Formats: sequence, structure tokens, C-alpha cells
Amino acid sequence: MSGVLGKVAYKPVGLLLGIGAGAIAGFAFKKIWKAAAGDDDAPNATDEDRGWGEVLAAAALQGVIFSVVKAAVDRSGAVGVRKLTGQWPN
Repeated sequence: MSGVLGKVAYKPVGLLLGIGAGAIAGFAFKKIWKAAAGDDDAPNATDEDRGWGEVLAAAALQGVIFSVVKAAVDRSGAVGVRKLTGQWPN
């Protein structure tokens, strides 16, 4: 598969993987936040009843979880494409 064709072929795969990664990360964050904070709902930045520490901790945890899940899913997708096509997607 040529480089341009490989990029075009991987675009829809990457898009679907990104959507899946977001869903997985959201689910994981809710479970981890519930276990860590004992609260079903993570605070929003504009939640007047929550303190700075809680809001920033929730945002940091959510960012870390999303980044790790997205990287793992993207990497797995690239490995799968290489196994199918013999070339690493760019």
C-alpha cells in the first residue's frame, strides 16, 4: 500500500478508534472517580459548591486517563494496521 493510500485508509480507522477511546476513557474516569471520591458525579469547573482542589484534581485525573487510553488505543490500531497491510500508518 502506498504512503498516501495508507494514510487515507487509516483515517476512518483512526476516527473510529478515537471515538471508542473517548467512550472507554469516560467510563474509566467515572469508575475511578467514584472509587476515589465516593461521589457519582465529578465536579464541573463552574460548580460553586466544589473547591478548587477537587475541581482541579478531577480535571487532572480525567486528562491523564483520556491521554493514556487514547495512546493505548491509537498504538494498538497502528499495530493492527501494520499486521494487516505490512506498513505502519503515518
